[in-house]
Amino acid sequence: MSKHNAAIIGVCLTMIGALAYLSFVNARHFLWISILILAMTILPFYIRFEKKAFASREIVLIAVLAAIAAVSRVPFSVLPSVQPTSFVIIVSALVLGGEVGFLIGATAALVSNLFLGQGPWTLWQMCGWGLMGLITGMLRNYTFMQKHIGRITFGIVAGFVFGWFTNISVFITFLGELTWQTLLLTYVTSFYFDLAHAASNAFFLAVFGKQWIKILTRFKGKYGLLE
Repeated sequence: MSKHNAAIIGVCLTMIGALAYLSFVNARHFLWISILILAMTILPFYIRFEKKAFASREIVLIAVLAAIAAVSRVPFSVLPSVQPTSFVIIVSALVLGGEVGFLIGATAALVSNLFLGQGPWTLWQMCGWGLMGLITGMLRNYTFMQKHIGRITFGIVAGFVFGWFTNISVFITFLGELTWQTLLLTYVTSFYFDLAHAASNAFFLAVFGKQWIKILTRFKGKYGLLE
């Protein structure tokens, strides 16, 4: 892990830790505090993206992948938590890197919620999917991530972790009393949805993972993108 990536993930984890702590010490204004902290987490990535000297075709590629990740979520909305969005984010980050993965994940959440409905959960989903892309990119050179079964296993874990992270938005927004009991209830009742997300990740990675990675790798190499 490079010092740059370690610093990025450190900032993200610190802010997430602050969210968890504040949920029990400042419940009255926690929703606004959480939105502010999540915005602070996401904004540096977009600022860094703006400062980089990307070619127009690189920007187009990132925009297209973000659009695919966003739009692919809409048809599957009738099946709660079954969606190829995480799959697109994971395979994109495996080929193009963690920062691109974060941007695709965060943008996909924002754009897809234009169709599915915006709310306090949007920023949590942006940060959750963004971190999924970032962590995937940081781990992409490890042996287990270069193996098919390793990527499938990662997809399963990522599905559960994403659900556990975004459950916090449900806990602080829609439950009147913030206690350990209501927190536990939130995670117990969300188990099916987290399982469905993990299973759909495994399915898409198992069936389409190799082909997508091959196509993106060939496209990246042919045009020398994001080197």
